[in-house]
Amino acid sequence: MIQHATPRIDCHAVIVTALPVEYHSVRAHLVDISEDEHPEGDVYERGLFYAGERLWEVGIVEIGMGNPNAAQKTERAIAHFRPDAVLFVGVACGIKDVTIGDVVVATKVYYYHTGKAADEFKTRPEVGLPRHRILERAGAESRKSDWLKRLNTAPSPVPRVFRGAIAAGEQVLTSTQSESYRRIRDSYNDALAAEMEGYGFLKAAQAYSGLEALVVRGISDFGEGK
Repeated sequence: MIQHATPRIDCHAVIVTALPVEYHSVRAHLVDISEDEHPEGDVYERGLFYAGERLWEVGIVEIGMGNPNAAQKTERAIAHFRPDAVLFVGVACGIKDVTIGDVVVATKVYYYHTGKAADEFKTRPEVGLPRHRILERAGAESRKSDWLKRLNTAPSPVPRVFRGAIAAGEQVLTSTQSESYRRIRDSYNDALAAEMEGYGFLKAAQAYSGLEALVVRGISDFGEGK
């Protein structure tokens, strides 16, 4: 009988997504995928990802939309997989400086719905932060073109990678005339993109000392004409 050697795993990661299209895009980069069920019933998958000479075991999680979902389900997935790194990967609404297809690596994520409802809304920002080491690694990788080789076709123009602020709230932005959109532009004017899960994700990851955590978003729209 021929026995196949079990591959040596170098690192463990969890990639969290909100939407099915994001989940399947991540899944397409993995091999030897198998189902993994949490004792409480959550159904995950895990697979292998080859990065040069390093082999990662990656758990993938689809959580649905919203920061509360992100916080609760990210914490549960971290406790289950016990990874070295956890990423939130998905799409976002572009706010400024970016174009469709660009990538934003979050240096901070504002929770823009917190504040005081006086005669005028007064913002009281809550901020989620990534880990320093993984943010620096993302910056180093963004200066290379290796990551583009994983795309099936070379897009034109070539996507750019930004490191900057992202705003996370509880509403899908479908109009640049909406109150939420104006609030982001007025009170969080360094935000490059807006989404609905990054803050909850980072707050959950902060509870685990030594865990590398990062939010990465691709720009899919500008709040109108999705």
